[in-house]
Amino acid sequence: MQARHHDAPAASPLPALAQFELGQVVATPAALDCLDAHKVSPLTLLSRHVSKDFGDIDREDWQANLAALQYGNRIVSAYTIAPDAVIWVITEADRSVTTLLLPEEY
Repeated sequence: MQARHHDAPAASPLPALAQFELGQVVATPAALDCLDAHKVSPLTLLSRHVSKDFGDIDREDWQANLAALQYGNRIVSAYTIAPDAVIWVITEADRSVTTLLLPEEY
């Protein structure tokens, strides 16, 4: 998977009360193209993800994410940005990297 790095601005718009570390943030070219096409900022989704708004996932996955915060496992969010467009945001268990990607790229 080829990813593009997205440098965060000096004054990050991410919430000051983030619930976990994102690590290095990367995004696949397809995810960035999808976000651009639908005029959605990656920072909007990252802000939701780091605030424990995991988007459009089922109750079981939501509970798994809450447990992941406590036990140090991977955190996965899914955001429907258009009827035919979903972006996944995945933070690795060691909190070293967060990736934005399309579901079919997983």
